[in-house]
Amino acid sequence: MLSTGALRAHLLAARLAGPVATSRETSLRSYRLFAARDPRVMLGLAPERAWGEGDLLRLMADRCGVSADPAHVSGPDAIDPDRTVAALDAFAERLALVAERRAPVLLGTGHPHRLLGFYAGLADALSAAGCPVLTPAQGRCVDITTRFGVRTYHLDYVRGVALVREPGGRPTGGETGAHTHSPLPVRLALQDAAERLGVLPELVIGDHGWVCGAGQLGIEAIGPADTDDPALFVGEAEGRVSVVVPVDDGVRAPFYRPLTRYVLNRACLSQ
Repeated sequence: MLSTGALRAHLLAARLAGPVATSRETSLRSYRLFAARDPRVMLGLAPERAWGEGDLLRLMADRCGVSADPAHVSGPDAIDPDRTVAALDAFAERLALVAERRAPVLLGTGHPHRLLGFYAGLADALSAAGCPVLTPAQGRCVDITTRFGVRTYHLDYVRGVALVREPGGRPTGGETGAHTHSPLPVRLALQDAAERLGVLPELVIGDHGWVCGAGQLGIEAIGPADTDDPALFVGEAEGRVSVVVPVDDGVRAPFYRPLTRYVLNRACLSQ
């Protein structure tokens, strides 16, 4: 079992927390765009209140541990590892509750190159515990606006985890899918789950638009988020996202394996 101290040390050594690769400039730019309600950073969330740049900076300082000083405008941003550990504990509690009920779950990622293994380990454990791991709308098309214009993607599943691919983009070696912030894939998946399967997940586990898109529709959602993803933390503050784990979402995929082991141990789901 990975102890809390060992996990904290890993978070710092892998730069999942502490000084992270996400720059302060990138984070502040996201806060400005969110305050302006730019859809590129809203991730499908429609906030109930106005969030100014100062409000967002204070929120992110409280939830992530970034500097609350508005004069700090450059260099690496930071995540408090103790906040990450506490959020992982809360994340594990949600997993334990859904496993106890053997409730249906949906997992999806907009960061397949980094986080697919993290979610796949959770999907395997939840399935073994008796939770139906839903895979609705597999193969369906979804049009997503990107910086290159509108592109058509296909919804696919790998080890029970949803992701999107460009047409013809089956894995050929290291390819796992496309990076996206869009909430459209989770909306498509939830619509198909309700209409064709006749069941909705009790819990959505994911990142970016998967969490905010589900939470906005009233489905309980949990997942990780970086310092430049204020939408998830706003969703948590407003009660539409249950748990957000502050963590760098762009490090090498193997560095997330200890996080999977930790939350499964805490949830009593280790196999």
